[in-house]
Amino acid sequence: MTSDDQKRLAAEAALAFLPEGGVIGVGTGSTVNHFIRALATRRDAITGAVSSSEQSTKLLQSVGIEVLDLNEVAELAIYVDGADEATQTLSLIKGGGAALTREKIVAAVAQRFICIVDESKLVPQLGAFPLPVEVIPMARSFVARELVKLGGHPVYRQGVITDNGNVILDVHGLSITDPESLETTITMLTGVVTCGLFARRGADVLIIGTPRGVERLDR
Repeated sequence: MTSDDQKRLAAEAALAFLPEGGVIGVGTGSTVNHFIRALATRRDAITGAVSSSEQSTKLLQSVGIEVLDLNEVAELAIYVDGADEATQTLSLIKGGGAALTREKIVAAVAQRFICIVDESKLVPQLGAFPLPVEVIPMARSFVARELVKLGGHPVYRQGVITDNGNVILDVHGLSITDPESLETTITMLTGVVTCGLFARRGADVLIIGTPRGVERLDR
């Protein structure tokens, strides 16, 4: 079974969490694309979706799902998104697709965060995947120097501008033993919009597609 097959299994399993009516949050990435395609078969079960990226917005609209502005929505029953890394304690690294800020905002509003991944994303400790940090462009060099002080090796993601008009630094070489503390420290750096650690608000449910079928971890 390929990793893409595993992603599809996890994505389809997330349909079990759909509320009856209401609006859901939808993330970004290859696993979420499988979820959106599966959601098309159940689109009458929801009234619409809030999207975390322009890419997901286009795909949602293409399958007939109304996309709403988060400012017009009082609450989201669930938020469904993938991750670049996930631990048994449901802390995550996200942002490989450069949509981390909007993803973090939508996750904060949702009552439950359902994370869908293939088995390769489950790790004993975060940090092998470079940690994305979204930065105001004029602060890029300053923030990079501060990240070096934290033990990381930041690399400017050339040619990438986020949907918010900012840039991404990918921080290599971090050994993340306390993700909540590091998330706070990096987010407090002047010029940082947010970082790709989802620990203070991690997943509530982790659905893992594996060659053996679907496995689930709950907070």
